[in-house]
Amino acid sequence: MTTAPALGQPRAERRPEIAPEPRGNPERVLVAVFTAVPFLALFAVVPLAWGRFLGWTDVALMAVFYVLSAGGVTVGYHRYFTHGSFKARRPLKIFLALAGSIAIEGPVITWVADHRRHHKHSDKELDPHSPWRFGSDWKALTKGLAWAHYGWLFDANRTSKHRFAKDLLNDRDIRRIHLAFPGLVAVSFLLPAVIGGMVTMSWAGFLTALFWAGFVRITLVHHVTWSINSICHTFGKEDFEVRDKSRNVWWLAIPSLGESWHNLHHSDPTCARHGVLKGQVDISARIIWAFEKTGLAYDVRWPNTDRLAAKRTNQAV
Repeated sequence: MTTAPALGQPRAERRPEIAPEPRGNPERVLVAVFTAVPFLALFAVVPLAWGRFLGWTDVALMAVFYVLSAGGVTVGYHRYFTHGSFKARRPLKIFLALAGSIAIEGPVITWVADHRRHHKHSDKELDPHSPWRFGSDWKALTKGLAWAHYGWLFDANRTSKHRFAKDLLNDRDIRRIHLAFPGLVAVSFLLPAVIGGMVTMSWAGFLTALFWAGFVRITLVHHVTWSINSICHTFGKEDFEVRDKSRNVWWLAIPSLGESWHNLHHSDPTCARHGVLKGQVDISARIIWAFEKTGLAYDVRWPNTDRLAAKRTNQAV
C-alpha cells in the first residue's frame, strides 16, 4: 500500500512505504533466535542466583551494559538518528550507532526507518506496531498488545529504508555500522563475558558475565523497549494533546531511561527531553545534557515553555 505523492511531486518519483522485498523465513528464524533465546534465560535467573551463580562483577557489568545498550537506543537510535533532537560530532555519532546496535534490536537504518514510519502513521493502518491494529474491544486489544510488543517483528512487510531513512543510507559511517550488525551482535554477548573472565581470571566469571550481562541484560532491554510500543500506546496518562493513543507510564520511566514519557514525545517528537513535567525523571535527557556540556552534542532541541503550554490538555492544567 502506498500513499499519494506530495503536491507537485511526479508520480514516477514516488517511493512505496513498504519495501518490495518481503521478510523471508530465514530472517524470521534469526529474529526468533535473538529475541526468544535471551528471554529463556529469565527462567533460570532465580535458581541460578539462589545457587550463587551471581557475583558483584556480574551485577556491575549488567548495569553498565544495560545503560550502554539501552542508552544507545534511546539517545542514539531514537532521539538522535530518528528525530534529530540534537546534532552530534562524528565520534559521538559513531559511538551512538555502535551502542544502539549492541541492544540487538536490529541494524540502525532498519530501526530508524521503522520508527519514522510509526510516527507518520501512529496508531493508524500503516503503523508497524500499533496495539490498536485489530480493534478496540478487549479481545482485539489483547491481540493488539501482543502484536505491538512482539508479533510485529515477524511481519512479512519491511519498511522502505529509501523512503524513510535516505539520509542514513547516504552516511558512509552509519551504512558501514548498519552492515556490521551481525558482528556487533557477537560483540554484545562476548565483550561483557570476556571482561568478566578477565576480572575474575576464571572461566566461571566468563560464563556468569555471559549469562547476566549478555542474555539477561539483552532480554530486559528488549522488553522495556517493546513496552513503549505496547503499554505506552494503551495505558497511562495524557498530559499533552496528541493525534494518537500515546500515553505516559510513570513506572517504566527509570528502566526505559525516560522513554515512557511517551505522550509528550508524540506531541513534540523532536524535543530532546521527554519528561518535561515536575517529577518526570528522564535519564536520556541528562545523558544528552552531559554530551552537550562536553561539546560532543550541540544545537540540542530542549523544551520550549510556550510550545509546551499550548499543547497541554485541559486535564493536565
